Amino acid sequence: MDKNGPIIVIEDSKGDQRIFEEIFKKLNFVNELLFFTDGNDALKYLNTTDKTPFLVISDINMPKMNGFELRAKIQENKALSRMCVPFLFFSTGGDKKAVEEAYALSVQGFFRKPDGIDALENTLFKIVEYWKECVAPNDYNE
Repeated sequence: MDKNGPIIVIEDSKGDQRIFEEIFKKLNFVNELLFFTDGNDALKYLNTTDKTPFLVISDINMPKMNGFELRAKIQENKALSRMCVPFLFFSTGGDKKAVEEAYALSVQGFFRKPDGIDALENTLFKIVEYWKECVAPNDYNE
């Protein structure tokens, strides 16, 4: 995890992407925001970039490759899984089955998209601040 690395947001709704962008600007986080509309494009980026992302925030229901499939592909890839990038789900849904499936894939968080921009801003602020404080295995030079 690179605390200054980009924050990957995988969200197929352009409206929700704009809301995320506005909130991150308002919160003055310095991390670059990179948006993808489906898991395929995000996976291609993760497999080809030389940057280590800070966070991955993913919707679940997306075209082509959903969030669960993306998370499984990341876990199957040794190089990607060693990057120790926190993977979080943000979804309008969140029934028990979805939450269980997410945690079976070792996600680091499952959040329901809150109603209202203020509530979303508060949640995103807490998430970013939490992960900025965490220590990851790749924080140590070997």
